[in-house]
Amino acid sequence: MSDTGTRVVEKSYRKKDWEAIVTGAPLYTQDLEPENCLVVKLLRCPYPNAIIEDIDTTAAMKVPGMEAVFTWHDVDQNMRRFTEAGQTYPEASPYDRLILDQHMRHVGDVAAIVAGKNEKCVDRAMKLIKVTYRQLEPVLDYTKALDNKVIIHPEDNWEGRDFANGDAKRNLCAHEESENGDVEAELSSCDIVIEKTCHTKAVQQAFMEPFCTWSIIDMYGRLLIVSSTQIVFHARRNVANALGIPVSKVRVIKPRIGGGFGAKQTSVSEMYPAFVTWKTKKPAKIVYTRRECQIASSPRHEMQVRVRLGAMKDGTIRAIDMYTLSNTGAYGEHGPTTVGLSGHKSIPLYHTKAFRFQADVVYTNEMSAGAYRGYGAPQGIFALENCVNELAHRLHRDPIDLRLQNTAKEGEIMPAYFGQKNTSSGLDRCIEKVREMSDWEHRYPCVKVNDHTVRSLGMAIAMQGSAIAGIDVGGATIKLEEGGFYTLLLGSADMGTGSDTTMAQIASEVLECPLDSICVNSGDTDTSPYDSGSYASSTAYITGRAVLAAAKEMRQRIIRRGAELIKSEESFCDFDGSKVSDGKQEVSLFDIVASTTGGNSDSFVVNASSSSAISPPPYMAGVAEAETDLETGKMKVVNYYAAVDCGTPLNPAIARVQTEGGLLQAIGMALTENVTYDRKGQVLENSFLQYKIPARPDIGQIHVAFASSYEDSGPFGAKSIGEVVIDTPGPAICDAVHNATGLTFTELPITAEQVAMGLLKK
Repeated sequence: MSDTGTRVVEKSYRKKDWEAIVTGAPLYTQDLEPENCLVVKLLRCPYPNAIIEDIDTTAAMKVPGMEAVFTWHDVDQNMRRFTEAGQTYPEASPYDRLILDQHMRHVGDVAAIVAGKNEKCVDRAMKLIKVTYRQLEPVLDYTKALDNKVIIHPEDNWEGRDFANGDAKRNLCAHEESENGDVEAELSSCDIVIEKTCHTKAVQQAFMEPFCTWSIIDMYGRLLIVSSTQIVFHARRNVANALGIPVSKVRVIKPRIGGGFGAKQTSVSEMYPAFVTWKTKKPAKIVYTRRECQIASSPRHEMQVRVRLGAMKDGTIRAIDMYTLSNTGAYGEHGPTTVGLSGHKSIPLYHTKAFRFQADVVYTNEMSAGAYRGYGAPQGIFALENCVNELAHRLHRDPIDLRLQNTAKEGEIMPAYFGQKNTSSGLDRCIEKVREMSDWEHRYPCVKVNDHTVRSLGMAIAMQGSAIAGIDVGGATIKLEEGGFYTLLLGSADMGTGSDTTMAQIASEVLECPLDSICVNSGDTDTSPYDSGSYASSTAYITGRAVLAAAKEMRQRIIRRGAELIKSEESFCDFDGSKVSDGKQEVSLFDIVASTTGGNSDSFVVNASSSSAISPPPYMAGVAEAETDLETGKMKVVNYYAAVDCGTPLNPAIARVQTEGGLLQAIGMALTENVTYDRKGQVLENSFLQYKIPARPDIGQIHVAFASSYEDSGPFGAKSIGEVVIDTPGPAICDAVHNATGLTFTELPITAEQVAMGLLKK
């Protein structure tokens, strides 16, 4: 079977679970919980930095129905700490957490775990717990965190990774440096140097299904955890580390996920019911309130990115110098890994003679940040693309033509992308496609609608990666079953992305069977093959490669058995999905399967794993058309034009929906979404009444096209698509607003008030 076949791959199929989802079948974590679960809730600290001097649970435990209240007294404060980050071991993240700590490091940190028979008794008990706090001075300004006199993690058992270059005594979670060429020399020789500092605030993933987990002790005395998670294998390790028990004692299962977008790449909720169950041997469950999801979760990292970009008068970009300061919050989590993408997924967009990237990740007394679609790239791309658009304005150049002149081309080595070769790129075609889609030639930079309303265009480009090179592992197991169908076991997590369906399409393509003949089961640490998890844009590329390898091997085993049954040479035979034939004789798949169920010593269960030394970048170009009221400053994105190079779109309909969803989230980040703190460290946007995610009426039309390349190392030419689609709207919208108003913005979100005030000052 050729890798270039297109009988199933590259066609749009409905997601395998569509009917169950739209009919409301019980699929999600809360649907499946046992009836007798203890209700677990968390007593959260009201201060950003404090020591618990005393905690009295006597009155709480007298409430009828109460099972237990656990405090820092129930956890050895000198035990090895752990991380909640869902990353491959050894994690880059520091081990800086305890399940229950005497030291509270942000508003919402957990002071006590409260468990009872029902919600009513737990709520009553929580009000009766008396906690005496000794308040400490907090660090709430991340630009002043490094080497601050206030140390967020003074404990002796803080454990960092040498390669992350962290130093808790300096509030430094991680530090990174990389460069190629002589940046200072190149900048000094340039005709123009753009220097700009950009700021992107924290934003929430705002998924529909809150963090939720339940746990039981199974019949073998093991801890069984069922959770809405993207990372079953990492969650298993994290829970074992947190409880100080062997990993063999923990099993994690993922049902359907009601949205994750990276938030559930962190073990936010798993520890607490697991701790209760392990201590009491009773089933336990926790469901975060929306307020908890807003104040004690894992939002995108707030970052300050300083860029110096040097170019010649003819538009040639010669050098890029970037420094990123990232706010990881109270705990390290994804801090060391996220910050690198701000440079390594932005600078390589352009062919330069020299680059330098430096970054610091600092601790503060704010909620810890984590993974969110794009994982640091949106912050860096916003800053760099902002500078490129300014360069275009200064040179009076069309920003599309300027980018076509400077972008890295297929076949080139990209020093800022770890020296990797650009193995496939449709970026130039993406740029040309959005030029055409947006009618750029006639409508750039702006068109006046009436006396006070302007429609303007702005553009940006982006790249991402396809898994983490040399680290991420995808796994697939295919079983040939009675009746001639197949079971595909996966360790990845379909969190609404449709990955179960696209993986089944790969297997179906190779095995030449109907898509319904591939039954998918994913996300169980006991039965699934090891997979790093659904993050880093890894599933289509890495897990897809594993599925492709497993399906090819299964196909070959079927041919081998068929050849034996018809007494022919294996090399003379082929398989068409229903039978094996040598051109003269044939045997049906049904009969082949029947031959494996008795008197057989051959295995028709195939396991395959895949990793990759490279991470082929997907590319994207985007044009935002914004309508701005010059009297009120009110803005709306009336059209967004996007062209994506994800290699081969395995399922175009699913790829299109992925693109539309990512663009919508990015528009929210650019215009309405904002996580802010008051002087006491309290998150102000603690519900969807305050935290404004865009709804359908808030945006106009999203137009998506594909300008595909073919990635030889990917399954049927595929690269990733999940993250790159969120990267362009920020800088594109920013430039569109500039083209309407003449105002320059370096911070997201851009609000109507900022535009109105800027116009008044102007």
